[in-house]
Amino acid sequence: MIVDTHVHIGLNHYEPVELLLAQMELNDVAKTVLVQSTATLDNSYVLESKARFPGRLSVVCRVDVDDPAAPDTLEGLRDAGAETVRLRNFHRSPGNDPLAVWRAAANLGMSVSVGGPAAGFASPEFSNLVAELPSLTVIIEHLAGMGIHAIGAPAMPDASLFRTALTLSRYPNTVIKIHGMGEISAPPFPYRHIPPYVQMAYDAFGPERMVWGSDWPRVANREGYRNALRYTIEQMTSWCPPADLDQIFGGTSLRLWQFA
Repeated sequence: MIVDTHVHIGLNHYEPVELLLAQMELNDVAKTVLVQSTATLDNSYVLESKARFPGRLSVVCRVDVDDPAAPDTLEGLRDAGAETVRLRNFHRSPGNDPLAVWRAAANLGMSVSVGGPAAGFASPEFSNLVAELPSLTVIIEHLAGMGIHAIGAPAMPDASLFRTALTLSRYPNTVIKIHGMGEISAPPFPYRHIPPYVQMAYDAFGPERMVWGSDWPRVANREGYRNALRYTIEQMTSWCPPADLDQIFGGTSLRLWQFA
């Protein structure tokens, strides 16, 4: 069972859920995780879509971290069906507790999907945050900020930052998310040089703490949905056993999200 853990939908930004379902059918993807885009804090469409297609979708919501009431807002979103909240590695709450939103997610039984620059993941401050909240599942997006062609960074971060970010694997509450090879490889497709970052993540985290996400529909500007899935699997088969591929492309996700 293939699970896509990173897609974006919308009525006025990105594409409607019906086009996502078509991609899922075309590529034998059983379930997907709807990640609320950074374009809006309105989570209503992703929550409505989950309700319309029960058992197939899960929701990663967003909140206004600068709002002191964000922890209460998060509780309402959890009750509405969100399983995860999306934060940046530099996000902190106002007031006396800079980790208020992070702590609220942990107390609510939610996970956190974390994006941001590679330097943020490699920082001692973020490592301390993860250590302070051992009950909070921290899902590290975009290969810890190395997805240059996904996040629009001016240049690929130094590999030393990535190696430092990979030391987060020492915390058992961390998970790393890989995407299509087009995130880390220079065009055109098929890519002539693919950095070894996915294998490095595998060596650090292992298959039971790795998941795959297409980054649809943004991936359409790179290798396209099907290649983000099939080509990535093909590149991994020389060093990743079939049972581990099953974990990365489905099994781990089914433990992280209920799709209820």
